Amino acid sequence: MAWYSYRPYVSVAERRHKGEAAARRLAKKTGRVLAPVRPAGKGIAATFWGKAWCKNLDAYSDFANRLPRGRTYLRNGSIIDLQITAGRVEALVQGTELYQVAINFKPLTNKRWQTFKQHAAGQVTHLLDLLQGRLPPAVLAAITTRDSGLFPTPKEIELGCSCPDWAAMCKHVAAVLYGVGVRLDEMPELFFVLRGVDSGELMKAATASAVRTSKARGPTVAAAFDDSALSEIFGVEIESELPVHAPRTTRSKKQPTTKRASTPGKRKAPAKAKPVANTKRAAKLKPVATAKRRKPRADH
Repeated sequence: MAWYSYRPYVSVAERRHKGEAAARRLAKKTGRVLAPVRPAGKGIAATFWGKAWCKNLDAYSDFANRLPRGRTYLRNGSIIDLQITAGRVEALVQGTELYQVAINFKPLTNKRWQTFKQHAAGQVTHLLDLLQGRLPPAVLAAITTRDSGLFPTPKEIELGCSCPDWAAMCKHVAAVLYGVGVRLDEMPELFFVLRGVDSGELMKAATASAVRTSKARGPTVAAAFDDSALSEIFGVEIESELPVHAPRTTRSKKQPTTKRASTPGKRKAPAKAKPVANTKRAAKLKPVATAKRRKPRADH
């Protein structure tokens, strides 16, 4: 067959069958755990990171001619394995034969990463919100802005495929690039792995920003911030004011109580109570002297 001759057409069903058979043989021979890519619905991606990845690919004219064929290969289940590591994507794509695809990504420049961290400081506070794309519009715009956001540009991508296609981006490579978007639907944290940055730095920057703000506002505001944060985490209402207690009298030293000295060996008998007078006994009273009557004096 001449070099300019076209390869025979392989139907979708036959390609899928050949791909599954090749995957089984490879897994048995090497013990490699394969991770095929299957879009969930009619679209390619469904979440923020998956959609943003595919939209970034569509934004560059460098990829415009070859991308549609790649979407078709992806939907047909031609990607039988796709692995994402730091700055590299490796995949196996079943076409007329089983082809190996390797795509290298330059790490995100430190300048762009530091600029984004400063812009997002105080606005990206939860890792789950970051991974699910539940962020303020300004932060989302900073992530997806062409040429200055977090997504790679064509100059930062090096393409490679074992197929005989002379184009730098063949349909197998295009399928893998879209397959990355599908994988980010399932594992969005792989985006930061691929770009060579640590998403945890955003959480640390948010914490540092909150501490600086609380110190600037004073201890009262800082205490209120801590209480509200704890209430949100534990789902209970926490009182911000401390209970007021009566002041306690303090003694420098405990004063010993004074006791009367007692004779050793002898105990003082308790004082006897005075007998109570018997109220039934009649008191003896002296008779009251009666005044003697005077005899009237005779008139003389």
